[in-house]
Amino acid sequence: MRQYIDFYSEVRKTIKSRSCDEMNAQREEALQTFSAQGFPSPKVERYRYAKVEADFSPNYGIALTPIAGKLPPYCFRIADAEPRVRTLYNSVADTTDSIVALNTLLCVDTLVVHVPRGIKVEHPIQISNILKGEQDTMVNRRILIVMDDLAEADVIITDLAASQSRFLTNQVIEVVMGDGSHLSLYEVEETHLLCTRYGSVFVRQGKDSSLHHTSLTLFNGHTRNRLDVQLQGEGSEVTANGCVIADKMQRVDNNTLIDHQVPNCQSNELYKYVLDDSAVGAFAGKVLVREGAQKTVSQETNANLCATRSARMYSQPMLEIYADDVKCSHGSTVGQMNESALFYMRQRGIDEKEARLLLKAAFITEVIENIPLESLRDRLHVLVDKRLRGELSKCEGCKLCK
Repeated sequence: MRQYIDFYSEVRKTIKSRSCDEMNAQREEALQTFSAQGFPSPKVERYRYAKVEADFSPNYGIALTPIAGKLPPYCFRIADAEPRVRTLYNSVADTTDSIVALNTLLCVDTLVVHVPRGIKVEHPIQISNILKGEQDTMVNRRILIVMDDLAEADVIITDLAASQSRFLTNQVIEVVMGDGSHLSLYEVEETHLLCTRYGSVFVRQGKDSSLHHTSLTLFNGHTRNRLDVQLQGEGSEVTANGCVIADKMQRVDNNTLIDHQVPNCQSNELYKYVLDDSAVGAFAGKVLVREGAQKTVSQETNANLCATRSARMYSQPMLEIYADDVKCSHGSTVGQMNESALFYMRQRGIDEKEARLLLKAAFITEVIENIPLESLRDRLHVLVDKRLRGELSKCEGCKLCK
């Protein structure tokens, strides 16, 4: 913890000179939060399955580079966004969380995606984060997505690694959704074994808004994804899907909170994991139905396949309900390969390795098929097949996994 505080003290002037007033105004409070709390231990409920101290302890160089280059349509640096939009910075994120506070402290720029009222964006907005460098590096990224009333868009965010260094990413995404807006937000991670990623998504939804969020961890090192959704307007709904494929010593932790604050809202969660070798997965999902949030409909499902005896999965679906007229359910399963199905396939001439691959792919197909965007859905079927065959971890010229 001390190394980050000392670093900020040394480069405070540089950070502020490269940033904007809206971001700089939040730094001192963030410094106080981080200094007081430090890194959360496993005793903190939402970090029970994370190893934060170990993940952040290596001596990384810290990137302090503002966003550069041509941006996709509807995207801006925060300094170039509308004043009304800039004021939304840090208004949805959990400012009491020390990982968020560290991001707020060290991040020098924010990518803003702003879709004006009534605009339906025809093509997906794609944001590619490419990790590249010769030295071990920490990257703090910030994204603010603002959907005005009746706006519609698909946003795809990909994390890629193009060099063999160790990388630590601390990313915070804030989403503000106006009345009647629709957003499909996709996060796809394809990094490598030396990458650690902490990603936090915070969403505030208005009346009759609809969010479809999908998180896909296809290749990584250590990953912790957080999703917090506040349903603040009646008639709002959220669908949250997650897909994890992990092997070797990889670790993936998904932590979600769906907060039903008003009546007549819906939420649906489906997270599926395929774990091989000595991979470790964790899912902790909480659905909170506040007092007065009548007519809530919610379903939460976590299904997991452990392909080896050494793979480990920790599952904790939770319901906390303070209203009496609701329909809420949750469930969790952890199982091994279906031996009967495997035997059936082998009897029909499919070798064991291929049969196991097909069963794994079939297990997570439900998550992929839930994606509304057809082009992305088709692409992900290809990527999942390559991943299960080990091709994503054996890129041409790469020596990381040898």
